[in-house]
Amino acid sequence: MSATIVIVGYRAYEELERCLASLARHEPGTPIVLVDHAADEVRGRRLAAAFSAVLYEPRRDNPGFAAGVNDAARHADPGPILLLNPDSEVTAPVVARLASALDAHPQVGVVGGLVREENGSVQASARRFPGLTTGLGGRTSWLSRVAPGNPLTRHNLTTDPAGGVAPVDWVSGAFMLIRRETFDALGGLDEGFFLYWEDADFCRRARDAGWETLYAPVVEVTHFTGRASRHAPVRSLWAFHASALRYYWKHGSWLARLLSPVVAATLAGRFAWRLLVRRT
Repeated sequence: MSATIVIVGYRAYEELERCLASLARHEPGTPIVLVDHAADEVRGRRLAAAFSAVLYEPRRDNPGFAAGVNDAARHADPGPILLLNPDSEVTAPVVARLASALDAHPQVGVVGGLVREENGSVQASARRFPGLTTGLGGRTSWLSRVAPGNPLTRHNLTTDPAGGVAPVDWVSGAFMLIRRETFDALGGLDEGFFLYWEDADFCRRARDAGWETLYAPVVEVTHFTGRASRHAPVRSLWAFHASALRYYWKHGSWLARLLSPVVAATLAGRFAWRLLVRRT
């Protein structure tokens, strides 16, 4: 099962060069579509020209990650699409082993591999759908940072690769293989999400359409988290909270929507606090 690697870049050319070099070593010949938002075309074209597998698609504006993925998919081959962050590196072949999970499980529409942080720790890239406990036990919460073994965090996050291939609610879009039939049936990612939570939304829509999501820690990438978003830190931080609210409204019950002003105020307070911490 052939696949196309999709990368949406935003000014992180040093990280992108390392990502493409790692793919050239471990995935030679696998087609890559690179959509470059707010592009420095001279730099981007020079970089893409060094890697023969890359189709370079520069854009003057930055419509967001979901829009970039959908744009890239229109230029991809008919097979599965592997989403890969530009600030990631592969250390071994990844496409064939992830694609084999799709071959072996016809009901699976999305497969995510293992993601490691720069320090070698395993990132919680397989998770439960956001709910009441996500704010307390999610990946970026204070509780998860200071006490990662607490029950709420264990409920929300999957970090143990020893469990092997397993069904999960959703996996991170930093390293996600999507069956093309699933992608097309759902109309791609929801472009209303500028950045963050579009992966959770996609997996939830896939589940509602009858597809399953797998966590397959049989292959891995190293994700240098935040290297791309540092080029627009405030906008990225705002996008995280705005997208969380969009997800809450989109998938919440009517009762949950009645509480949306409270949720919006809470998210706004969290944004202000995180912004203050960042600046101090």
